[in-house]
Amino acid sequence: MGAQLRVYKRRIRSVSATKKITKAMEMIAASRVVKAQRKVAASTPYATELTRAVTAVATGSNTKHPLTTEAENPTRVAVLLLTSDRGLAGAFNSNAIKAAEKLTERLEGEGKEVVNYIVGRRGLAHYNFRERKVAESFTGFTDDPSYADAKKVAAPLIEAIETETAEGGVDELHIVYTEFVSMMTQTAVEARLLPLSLDEVAEEAKPSKGEILPLFDFEPSAEDVLDALLPRYVESRIYNALLQSAASKHAATRRAMKSATDNAGDLIENLTRLANQARQAEITQEISEIVGGASALADATAGSD
Repeated sequence: MGAQLRVYKRRIRSVSATKKITKAMEMIAASRVVKAQRKVAASTPYATELTRAVTAVATGSNTKHPLTTEAENPTRVAVLLLTSDRGLAGAFNSNAIKAAEKLTERLEGEGKEVVNYIVGRRGLAHYNFRERKVAESFTGFTDDPSYADAKKVAAPLIEAIETETAEGGVDELHIVYTEFVSMMTQTAVEARLLPLSLDEVAEEAKPSKGEILPLFDFEPSAEDVLDALLPRYVESRIYNALLQSAASKHAATRRAMKSATDNAGDLIENLTRLANQARQAEITQEISEIVGGASALADATAGSD
């Protein structure tokens, strides 16, 4: 029984070390998700005002712009998938990938060719393992994205939407990311960024009660203003999606690590109980051996007398 007791003690030490690691990761994720939430809140006013400006230009003029005008027969579309660089986040990455797969299936069912753009090593590994072609990939910043990272991601997408499909461009731009709803709820969503759906954009930019909207003058022309504003609009939307995805990832990591910590605690409790049972059995056996030895010695002494 001594060997079995040593096995239990060794496993308890191993699980206890793992529990310390998962608890530390839980605390780190909890601090990071708060920071990411603050960034999301800080980016909202800029995105709202930019959306209003784009809506004013697009609806206040008759300018036909490639970023606001839908193709008559779209044949090639870009899908931007946002995942994380690291795992240990439960179903965070798999849910985003499943949403992208579902969107791709729908678009291909409509007869459109899908061009994949991936953010995060997890999504890239998924597509590489299945030998799917990826036009562009971006890694190394998913835990704490900056606006410069959003610009880097947006640049090839804006170039693709401004290029004719015959020359390798795309007619539409879709994005799949994980929306942060709460610390317990994160939802994989997909949205079409370009061409702009003016009704949806106008709804997003709808003023609150009592708020007065500004009036805009377009200089030098509405088309030039669109050329300048729409890339910024795409960058701000991608930046917001990156922040939402980062906050969701940290929340998912916190939840996964808390579950792992709780499971480790339960396992330690079970192993401790088994170790106690093994020690009690060992003590009982030793007592039995001592009593048996004493009894045999007494019998031997009595026989000699």
